[in-house]
Order: sequence, then C-alpha cells, then structure tokens
Amino acid sequence: MTSVGRSRTRAVETLSLDATGTRNALSAALVGDLADALAGCARDDAVRAVVLTHTGTTFCAGADLRDPPRPEALVALLRQIAELPKPVVARVTGHVRAGGLGLLAACDIAVAAHTATFAFTEVRIGVAPAVISLPVLPRTDPRAVARYCLTGERFDAAEAARIGLVTVAAPGGDGADDVDDVLAPVLEGLRRSSPQGLAETKRLLTARVLEAFDREADALTALSARLFSSAQAREGMTAFLERRDPSWVV
Repeated sequence: MTSVGRSRTRAVETLSLDATGTRNALSAALVGDLADALAGCARDDAVRAVVLTHTGTTFCAGADLRDPPRPEALVALLRQIAELPKPVVARVTGHVRAGGLGLLAACDIAVAAHTATFAFTEVRIGVAPAVISLPVLPRTDPRAVARYCLTGERFDAAEAARIGLVTVAAPGGDGADDVDDVLAPVLEGLRRSSPQGLAETKRLLTARVLEAFDREADALTALSARLFSSAQAREGMTAFLERRDPSWVV
C-alpha cells in the first residue's frame, strides 16, 4: 500500500503524504513512494503542475527514526523536486519538522496555514540539517536560519514566510480553506502557462539550488551518515523515542 495519495484536477496532480501513523515521517518507504509518484508526473504530458500536501495534522515530522531513508535517497528526492520540469507547489495545513523543511524548500512555491508551525529539530537529537541544507540555504535568510537551525526553536507561518522558507502564510481563519483561497490564483496561473515556458523558467529559478547539489551533495551525504551513526545521535534518538531529555540537556 502506497504512502502517497494521488488525485488530479484540471491538469494539476495532487500528491498527498499519507502515513499519519508516523506523522508523515520520511521513512524509506515514503521517500520511495514519493519519488515514484514524482517520476510519473514528470513523464505525463497531461500534468501541468504538482501540489505536494498531506493528510493529518502534520505535513512531515522529519526523518522516521525507526525506518530512516538512506541519505543518498533523500538527496535524490530533494533534487528530483527541484529538477522536475513542472512546478511543485507545497500546500501546508499542519506542522513541519526537520527533513520536512527540506521538502518545502525544494518546492517552487509553498503556502502554509497560519496555524502551521516549523522547526529545525536536528540539533535536539545530536545531528545537523546536513542534506536539507542543500535547498534550504539558497532560499532563506542567513541570519534567521542560523538562529533556528542552532536552537531548534519553533516558529510560525508568518515567520516562515518572512525568512523565505515558504512563499505565503495564509491569513487566519479556517486553515485549509484559507490556504486553498491563496492557492487558487497560483494554480490558475500555472494552468494558463505553457509547459515549455514553465520548464525553462523553473530551470532559471532553481539554478542556485542545483549548484549547491552539484557542489556539496556528496560531502553532506557523508556528514549525515556519520552523524546518524554517532553515539550522541543514538542517545538523542533514544531519548526522543522514550520521551525524555537527552543526557546533554543542562
């Protein structure tokens, strides 16, 4: 059974992360299912754009600590989103943590409900946002992202928009309805745009992101693997799963 739902409305394919039992955490299975779904969208001439969204109250909780994807697989997924010859639009009505922020940053446009919250929680478990830094750093304000990556603090949708992590924070109100109101003219604009125009414009806009992948992906993949196998990461992940503070908390 796939962990990614699919539907289509007027040439816009919606891919929904659908593993609510793990808060849509990035497991090896979910990463593989999402990669397969995106590949299908890339091949299908009837798809003009892709909306990436979720079921449940969490867009993505980050890496699945019980079944994490290989760092190489996550790098490949993030690059696939950035390189897809069709715009990818994130629709966020829930919370986003750690690796989930990499998905948002890889997307071309992201709209979040005012109730959504965000956090780079990697430092809290003894690792670093290594792989996801590839799309995150070229798109976000350096001072702000330094604060949030170093502290693991939560921030809201308005702040996520201010620092460039999302495009728009929907106004307060009905949550999902507000997000869809913001997305409606965006999707209509994509439907009115030519496939060639979209593909080539996206290529221009993602050039800096893809340069980061070319330059740094191998080193950051190795760093991620080393950190996740470290003693501090084992303590951090164990503490998280046991719902206690890790030993280094003062």
